[in-house]
Amino acid sequence: MTNMKRCAWGNLDPLLTAYHDQEWGAPVHDNRLLFELLNLEGAQAGLSWLTILRKRDNYRKAFDNFDATKIAAYTEAKQTELLTDKGIVRNRLKINAFIENAKAFLTVQDELGSFDAYIWQFVDNTPLIGSNDRAKTNIVAKAMSKDMKKRGFRFVGPTTVLAFMQAAGLVNGHEPECFRFTQVTDKA
Repeated sequence: MTNMKRCAWGNLDPLLTAYHDQEWGAPVHDNRLLFELLNLEGAQAGLSWLTILRKRDNYRKAFDNFDATKIAAYTEAKQTELLTDKGIVRNRLKINAFIENAKAFLTVQDELGSFDAYIWQFVDNTPLIGSNDRAKTNIVAKAMSKDMKKRGFRFVGPTTVLAFMQAAGLVNGHEPECFRFTQVTDKA
């Protein structure tokens, strides 16, 4: 797919190309994967996505494959262990956010049946087309961010939430000329 037109960032590194071509922007409804994407986007704050993508497998190993029930039960000793794990970003606030996010995630699932139902309600269960209505996309990201913060989620500012929405397919952020734009739209 080297001669295919893709979003400019998808050409910067082979790992980004694979992520762009196979995952990014396709609608996600799997609760575990949604939880993973939310936390990885939070871990990215202040860093490049490529840095986090390179550490993704390490994050999966360190955080019990993003099993929210296990993460919510992490002890102080486990947090200390994570701070010494060279395979992840060793930032106390971000590690604590994963744990707080796990607790909030489980509460949302108890209240609404699934995290999937919770987040997709913000877009009326239909992905937004980012290139068509950037203003609406930003309004939705701000509303989701505000609600998530109220529910106890951490590292979920509007910019991070917008990146999460694009990664999880709530917003088709592909450039209209990108070959994935139509593929992702058709999967919705």
